[in-house]
Amino acid sequence: MADAPLRKALDASDNAIAISDSARRVVYVNDGFTRLFGYASDEVLGKLLSDVLLGPYSDPGLLENIREHIKTDGRFHFDTLLYSKTGQPLWVSMVVNGSDDASGGPGGSITILTDITLTKMHEVLQTRVLEGMVNELPLPDLMELVCREVERIAPEVTASILAVDGQGRLRPLAAPSLPPSIARAIDGIAIGPCAGSCGTAAFRNAPVVVTDIATDPLWADYRTLVSPTGLRACWSSPIRDHNGKPIGTFAFYYRESRAPDALHERLVDVCLHLCALAIEREATHQRIHQLAFFDALTGLPNRSMFHTSAELALSDLQQSARPAALLFVNLDRFKQINDTQGHGAGDTVLCEVAKRLTQCLRARDLIGRLSGDEFVLLLSECPTRQAVQTAQRMLDAIAQPMDIKGQTNVPQACIGIAIYPDDGDTVDTLLRHADQAMAQAKSNHRHTLQLFSAEMNRRAQERAALERALQQALAERSLTLHYQPQVLSNSTRTLHGVEALARWQHPEWGKVAPGQFIPVAEETGLIHALTLWLLDEACRQLAAWRATGYNVPSVAVNLSGYSFHRPEFAQEIHDALERHGLRPIDILLEITESVMMDASAVTLANIDALHRNGFRLSLDDFGTGYSSLSYLHRLPIAELKLDKAFVQDLTTSPAARALTVSVLSIAHSLDMVVVAEGVETAEQQQWLQAHGCPVLQGYLFGKPLAADELEAWLCAQAPLRD
Repeated sequence: MADAPLRKALDASDNAIAISDSARRVVYVNDGFTRLFGYASDEVLGKLLSDVLLGPYSDPGLLENIREHIKTDGRFHFDTLLYSKTGQPLWVSMVVNGSDDASGGPGGSITILTDITLTKMHEVLQTRVLEGMVNELPLPDLMELVCREVERIAPEVTASILAVDGQGRLRPLAAPSLPPSIARAIDGIAIGPCAGSCGTAAFRNAPVVVTDIATDPLWADYRTLVSPTGLRACWSSPIRDHNGKPIGTFAFYYRESRAPDALHERLVDVCLHLCALAIEREATHQRIHQLAFFDALTGLPNRSMFHTSAELALSDLQQSARPAALLFVNLDRFKQINDTQGHGAGDTVLCEVAKRLTQCLRARDLIGRLSGDEFVLLLSECPTRQAVQTAQRMLDAIAQPMDIKGQTNVPQACIGIAIYPDDGDTVDTLLRHADQAMAQAKSNHRHTLQLFSAEMNRRAQERAALERALQQALAERSLTLHYQPQVLSNSTRTLHGVEALARWQHPEWGKVAPGQFIPVAEETGLIHALTLWLLDEACRQLAAWRATGYNVPSVAVNLSGYSFHRPEFAQEIHDALERHGLRPIDILLEITESVMMDASAVTLANIDALHRNGFRLSLDDFGTGYSSLSYLHRLPIAELKLDKAFVQDLTTSPAARALTVSVLSIAHSLDMVVVAEGVETAEQQQWLQAHGCPVLQGYLFGKPLAADELEAWLCAQAPLRD
């Protein structure tokens, strides 16, 4: 065939080389052919190459394809699946060249075959699996694809893929060539040191080779499971996540007692990465779904998930004209638990309440956590009476004592109930009405339930309209300030200062009382904007009075406790005075007892900053709350305002007189000014003057006045004109 040097060179090649004559019979193969396919040259010579190398999964049109290309192009290049002497499938790159000079004479050919099995494994498996991921193929289908591709490449193996769940139990994903009964039998088996090949491989986090299932102790509890299948050996490898934790197993079963060969090892190397990628991707999808639709703390459906499920439930109920009840649950004094025992205790309470509520439900009912300490439930096919009974059971269940780190807690709640379809035919309407009923329950009495009524809705609509109008009024600066004089007790024609009071004249509703819009501002968060407007407007007006010669010593401005929780509040007050050319001594800042008692770092920092900058603080409505004398001593309070409730009873109530004397004594000893509010009669004035109250305020001296009216009042007090 060829001379010795050429033969030597051909034998040294890593490629398999075969030369055929014009009859397509093999006349030469090199040593590379023997190394790749396992055939000695005398086993191939004189035979058709196709008879030697083609197998069950080879391309049936391969020979015709070769002939056509040789005839037209003189050569052929193609990747195809061939088989070794042992039946091992091999992917090869085939190059066939026609050669008139071949030793077989004209019409012969030279075939060069290169092993690309590993490359093809990567290419075929990765391409198909990654395409499946892109197309959102379900994980079991994706894993079945891997098993079938592996079994096509290596027909002697039976592949199986299992997942390991969060509790360390095996969950079948794919085993298309195993009986379904096996998957059912191993579903839920715990991994462990003696749990077959797969359970042990996951437990050890290392490959496990069992060459004889019938005798290996690892299979003692499971060999009867596979013995009817004829499987004799099993090699299982752990599928690890990016942190190295076992999240599944990939197993090869054999019908003879044997260990894996090199091809099997290469296949597993490729597949383990793909399986890990697919399983982690599925876990990520589930995690994203959990985060998107379920509450992370309690595991209950969140607002979005509940809303969607409730819409579907109402749609079914509508078709059958059956009632339902939506329950809105809100815990009582939950903030107190967080504040006194810590947020960990609060979380424990929420989880336990979620569990107790769930235990009160039927299978067809829905539950969700909206936010914070709010839960919502939809009771399907539930008339009003049954809804009330269920809600009461829930209140009783919630109120069972629970132990949190040795401390007994007795949670309580209020529940609002809206009935479908009487109180609304959409989820949003039912939620809104149940929320209103819950709020009514809280205002009536703690730990109780309340059915929704049309009157509640009317009040809620009015409040919502008031909120919108107040927001607009603040944006347009259409509120006004009135100023009530404060006079010195020893000379009631001498002005001590004025208190700025917000007034609202609505274009349609007329006068809106502060008792109506101030609580709405506090509940909706508009109070800070209202406070800043009031402060700015009072400063502007005081600067204007002084520019025109009116001697107003100072303006008292009521500050919201909510604003003290904002770190920038002290600076905002300073900026307001600076804009209008005023000094801190020109403005008296009135705070409530709740601000004085607030020990939060932000509030204390604001109070300290105001004091350092020379601002004076006045304690409003002193004596009506939960005053602490220690706070009066510690905080920079310059003035106490005696609440009008005491002033009104001075002439009739010994208790009111005794308390007032005590307040005056405390203030005098602490060098504080006392302003008595609500002075309306000469008798009240005389008593206060006789007992040394330095400043008086009330209708006896002047009602709250618009700016121009106060100017007229000032003109009437001749000594006050500057």
